[in-house]
Amino acid sequence: MKALIADGRDNLTIGELAMPAIGDYQALTRTLSCGVCSGTDAKIAHGTFKGFASYPTSLGHEAIGEVVAVGAKVTSFRVGDWVTLPFLYEATDGVTPGWGAFAEYGVVGDAAALLADGHADFDETYHAQKVLPKTIDPVDAAMIITLREVLTAVRRFGLASGQTVVIFGAGPVGLAFTAMASLTGLARILVIDVDDAKCAGAAALGATHTLNSSSQDPVAWVRGIVPAGVDYVIDAVGVNTLINQGMAMIADRGKLCTYGISPTTRMDLDWSAAPYNWQLEFHQFPRKAEEAAAHDQIMAWIEGGQLKLADFVSHRIGFDHILDAFALIGARLSDTRKIVITY
Repeated sequence: MKALIADGRDNLTIGELAMPAIGDYQALTRTLSCGVCSGTDAKIAHGTFKGFASYPTSLGHEAIGEVVAVGAKVTSFRVGDWVTLPFLYEATDGVTPGWGAFAEYGVVGDAAALLADGHADFDETYHAQKVLPKTIDPVDAAMIITLREVLTAVRRFGLASGQTVVIFGAGPVGLAFTAMASLTGLARILVIDVDDAKCAGAAALGATHTLNSSSQDPVAWVRGIVPAGVDYVIDAVGVNTLINQGMAMIADRGKLCTYGISPTTRMDLDWSAAPYNWQLEFHQFPRKAEEAAAHDQIMAWIEGGQLKLADFVSHRIGFDHILDAFALIGARLSDTRKIVITY
């Protein structure tokens, strides 16, 4: 099968890997779509993703697959099901999976069957591999992975109805945070980006205020809207300097929330502009059990019409042109939201 392979030095190639084998509690999937994530995929390709050094590696972690074969003890999946989060689990042909979902085939595991048979020691990703209804578009459905991860972060950070938040960034993750904050009932949702079109996209998804920070001081702007400061500031980009900038925006007992993954793992932390009581929390790698717990709420919002997956997707690109997708990420065009690879 074909798969996208990275060497950690910005070289991406479409290579050939052996088809994955499946065990009794696993199912084989044919990939239908896979979202491109600048927070992980691009940084792994650049060799700047913290803690990752297993090259060459097969990329991708936001896939939707169709089940084509099931193991002897599988009870949760049937041939023809659409499922979230198929991965590659074994190194093959000298290539270690960086989740490996940019491949023509993947594997899902049956957590329910394993638990029913008394097996508790299995890969945690199995928990988040969920069957999808056939009423949704399987390409746009790749965005469900991001939405589940972001809702997990919203819950972990503690955002609640009636509170106020600043969100730095209106890319796919920032837009997901905007939508989640709106659906959670936050009173004021202030989104900051450097692109007018992206700010407009955030407004369409529930931002109460938006700012192009290239034309105005963001701290003065925030304090003009919420003089006492906001309850939360979220970095949805992965730029460490935003932590210091956010210090001047939070209220007493406010929280700085870092979700975006920065390639730089240190900074000069300056809390001179912060209130005396504040918190800093990093939540950059959602646990799959938490992501699984967010699945039903995301699906309920989709089925109820409160979330429209197509609002988050800007490009559908065939797998044979996947290198063009990574070039789009680097170009940082204003009309780029989630890029989804099709098969």
